[in-house]
Amino acid sequence: MMLSHYLPLLLLCLAGLPARSPALPFEQRTFLDFAMDNIDSDVVTAFMRDQEEGSGMEVPDRPTCPFGCRCQLRVVQCSDLGLTEVPEGIPLDTKFLDLQNNRITELKEHDFKGLTNLYALALVNNRISKVHPRTFSPLKHMQKLYFSRNHLTTIPQGLPQSLVELRIHDNNIKRVSAGTFSGLSRMNCIEMGSNPIQNSDFEPGAFKGLKLNYLRISEAKLTGVPKDLPDSLQELHLDNNQIQAVELEDLKRYKELYRLGLAYNRIRNIEDGSLAFLPKLTELHLEYNRLNRVPQGLQNMKYLQMVYLHVNNITNVGVDDFCPRGSGMKRTFYNGISLFNNPVNYWEVQPATFRCVTSQQAIRFGNYKKK
Repeated sequence: MMLSHYLPLLLLCLAGLPARSPALPFEQRTFLDFAMDNIDSDVVTAFMRDQEEGSGMEVPDRPTCPFGCRCQLRVVQCSDLGLTEVPEGIPLDTKFLDLQNNRITELKEHDFKGLTNLYALALVNNRISKVHPRTFSPLKHMQKLYFSRNHLTTIPQGLPQSLVELRIHDNNIKRVSAGTFSGLSRMNCIEMGSNPIQNSDFEPGAFKGLKLNYLRISEAKLTGVPKDLPDSLQELHLDNNQIQAVELEDLKRYKELYRLGLAYNRIRNIEDGSLAFLPKLTELHLEYNRLNRVPQGLQNMKYLQMVYLHVNNITNVGVDDFCPRGSGMKRTFYNGISLFNNPVNYWEVQPATFRCVTSQQAIRFGNYKKK
């Protein structure tokens, strides 16, 4: 069946789908994962109306769709074709270009010439190791670049100043130089996990000029919280690294942070006072670490709602570890506290310990199993 026959049904189905959780790494499965984001509403409306009337939408003259690709509603899908280079003949009004799951090894200077209307570009799961410094120069309005699962060793130069979202996880990036993101003041989301990057690989000023809301550097080789990340961050995910401790100065910059992910590390100690710098924190992930006590300062965090501490070495839970003394200090009650798989006997924990938790069901204890 032709794409034009079943696209209306897909559009209706997509409208009811829940939004992708921002806490998860990006995984694109089809071109429709991003094709409906910011697409012109008048185009969709006209298409649906013409389909109902049985007339079919009149498409203006344009270059032939690249061989093997599918072109519809300014979306060009060229995935899973075994391509070794960016195809020629991409329509100049293209807004969404899907080139994922091919064998492209290099992006050349003129690969995207004339594509000034491009909004999103998917290059996921290719073999790209080389990008010309001027490859992205024509893409004056591109906001989303999905570059994961390639062979890049550095972040490409010449990224468009219009870029808002960069997904570049699962490459071979080993260094982020000073000025890498220079001029990218609109960028608010970077996903760069699953790269063999260490703390020393971030040069001073590597993130200078960025006003990020979201940053993920999970599954890397970090041994500590990186220094000088953007102070605008609202979400920071450093899960699955080799971080051993959180020091007093590590979180001092991030007063806007509301979600912090430090799970699956080797953290033994969180220095007292470290969490006091995060007044807006609502969700804290410290599961699968080596903590032997509940971090100090949780009771003073007015908006904290979710704390994940399962699978650690916590042997004791104090009556004031989570809740402040007195009343009126905590603005929101906890929705969840997980403490299962810790060597602490739940029957020895005083009931008053959880006096600021919404319900008993929000507390998760469980049998301790030696690691």
